[in-house]
Amino acid sequence: MITNQKTIIISNRLPVKITEQNGEYILRPSEGGLATGLGSVYKNGSNVWIGWPGIEIPKERQDEVRLKLAALNLIPVFLTAEEINLYYEGFSNEVLWPIFHYLATYANFEQSYWDFYKQVNYKFRSVALQHLEEGDTIWIHDYQLLLLPCLIRTEMPMVTIGFFQHIPFPSFEIFRLIPWRDEIIKGMLGADLLGFHTFDDVRHFLSASSRLSSSKLSDNVILHKNRQVVVEAFPMGIDSDKFENLTRHAKVARHSAVFKESQQALKIILTIDRLDYSKGILQRLQALELLLQNHPEFIEKVALYMIVVPSRDTVPQYKELRDNIDKLVGNINSRYRTLTWVPIHYFYRSFSVEFLSALYSTADICLVTPMRDGMNLVSKEYVASRTKNDGVLILSEMAGASKELNDALIVNPNNLGDMMRAIVQAINMPLEEQQTRMENMRHIVKKFNIHLWVKNFMDKLLEVKELQQSLLTKYAVQRIKDQIVLDYRNSSDRYIFLDYDGTLVGFQGDIDKASPDQELYDILAKLTEDPKNRVIIISGRRYQTLEQWFGHLKLDMIAEHGAWQKQLNEEWKPLPLLTDKWKQEVKTVLDTYTDRTPGSFVEEKSYSLVWHYRKVEKGLGELRANEIINHLKIFIADKGLQMMDGNKVIEFKNIEVNKGKAAQNWLYSNNPDFIIALGDDHTDEDIFKALPAEAYTIKVGSNISAARYYLKDFKQVRALLKDLS
Repeated sequence: MITNQKTIIISNRLPVKITEQNGEYILRPSEGGLATGLGSVYKNGSNVWIGWPGIEIPKERQDEVRLKLAALNLIPVFLTAEEINLYYEGFSNEVLWPIFHYLATYANFEQSYWDFYKQVNYKFRSVALQHLEEGDTIWIHDYQLLLLPCLIRTEMPMVTIGFFQHIPFPSFEIFRLIPWRDEIIKGMLGADLLGFHTFDDVRHFLSASSRLSSSKLSDNVILHKNRQVVVEAFPMGIDSDKFENLTRHAKVARHSAVFKESQQALKIILTIDRLDYSKGILQRLQALELLLQNHPEFIEKVALYMIVVPSRDTVPQYKELRDNIDKLVGNINSRYRTLTWVPIHYFYRSFSVEFLSALYSTADICLVTPMRDGMNLVSKEYVASRTKNDGVLILSEMAGASKELNDALIVNPNNLGDMMRAIVQAINMPLEEQQTRMENMRHIVKKFNIHLWVKNFMDKLLEVKELQQSLLTKYAVQRIKDQIVLDYRNSSDRYIFLDYDGTLVGFQGDIDKASPDQELYDILAKLTEDPKNRVIIISGRRYQTLEQWFGHLKLDMIAEHGAWQKQLNEEWKPLPLLTDKWKQEVKTVLDTYTDRTPGSFVEEKSYSLVWHYRKVEKGLGELRANEIINHLKIFIADKGLQMMDGNKVIEFKNIEVNKGKAAQNWLYSNNPDFIIALGDDHTDEDIFKALPAEAYTIKVGSNISAARYYLKDFKQVRALLKDLS
């Protein structure tokens, strides 16, 4: 039974803070950007948000908490201290976080971490399934739940699943270091739509998934287990109105007045970060030290306000980072301070949003220089708070936000000189230039806010589901077959287009063994005897092979996907103006892959090359095929060639060679009253798209196609052809 469709959000944490006071649990809604943006989703109707409540709740009090959360449309996943320690602190933060932020040396590949990561993802799946119905939409968030999309998909294949990752996705060379990389990719590919902050992350994920799974890639669409998975960039925004309105708040005005009073003649530089090795805090301090060293004229003229929000400081790497920050701040202050001035005001604690707003709206420069960051919303919060359109943002090129806020001063956080020069430029920047830059950035932050981000993602998820549905071809059930036979009998001029391999015969390990058997000859002979029929074999095979097999029958033949054509009772003719000059270069590359892939071989045709891997060990062939595609795609585009990723083959050919064009050529100035085309391959899609809408187009072996119907295998094709004849 399908009830009203609902949306389920799933993330590691619920958008509430739970504290225990006098034996009672108190719930306070979270003020985070994500909670704000998704509030419009999970607070409506029967929609819900599933996640961990943030603290360990004893078993006997779980029902009490469940009830309180239900009033807010929230559903808890209760985790034990051990689970949090090994799944969250362990796998999520000691394996995924460092690897995804390119700090592989900090990763700790502990087997127990992985075991608990899987266990907790299964726990989330169990809770989700209790609330899931067919037709529901799920939106899963972030790196703690990478396995969840596939776990849910396995149980409920038709449900709509979106996944968004809030941290970077690393290049394949870094990602492959994770021992459990295959399972992670498989888990993520359970989603229908995968979202990342930037196109770089999208590119990295597409590269990793094409190398670590047998999925086929086409632009930003992955064909995985007969389902299209779309990978797209959705740069996350903030609630810009909230930050703009905060600057007019009485409390903020009080903080701002005190702040301005105490720092009258100084240029204020602001930095706000969570304590983390990916944030570039030490490098930023070194850049300030370099500034004071090389530009003593700025002593007593600038001050750095540095807020570091405590995080995981019991973990050795974080404790060491904190100690190093303390040490460096102490060194710089003791070296450069005067009786009336301190270069760095360092705060190791969190502040209220009103206090931060006062800092945002009064600081002359905001320095945001992470070594890696998915997006970095501090930069956007600073911009949204600058209601007078002044101030300068210095932004790391390694933060996702730099792709949008290109009017900031963009720096490489590893280059101290670069950061120092940007600070000098910011201090000396004329007001007019500040305003021009800030107006542009404020326009972007206001337009692409958190609400548009949510809307764009949900709209795209709907669009992807519609795309999947539109490409799902109907199975040619008996009623449809009967209709085809009836139309066939009532027609007087028929065109029958037949692919060969996989359509009329099954696949053989050895391509030369896939020759026609007597049953097939009988079917074709019967069809060609009827004067109303024009039978056309349209294959990727070499024309010499087709001539040898079918030359004695009364049929037309199109070989090598249209490069060679033969009308009944005529000679073979090649397509005019084709060149084969490119073949040698491509063949050299294919030969190197063939030498490394036992069972593969290269087939050379007049105007195309085919790399076959039907005899190769399962998995290895798909892996090598993806490597070849990645290796040659730029060369192919450059030379105006076409690369067709077919059934256990990759074919390279001239772009003019196309089964669809060949079929249209046959129909030119003819108006048959019955057309049928059957094919099993990627190359046959061109025919299905080229034929008129009323033609019967039938895909063999797959239900994802531009064809109207599909049949399961060559045996069903033969049965249908027998019915026709």
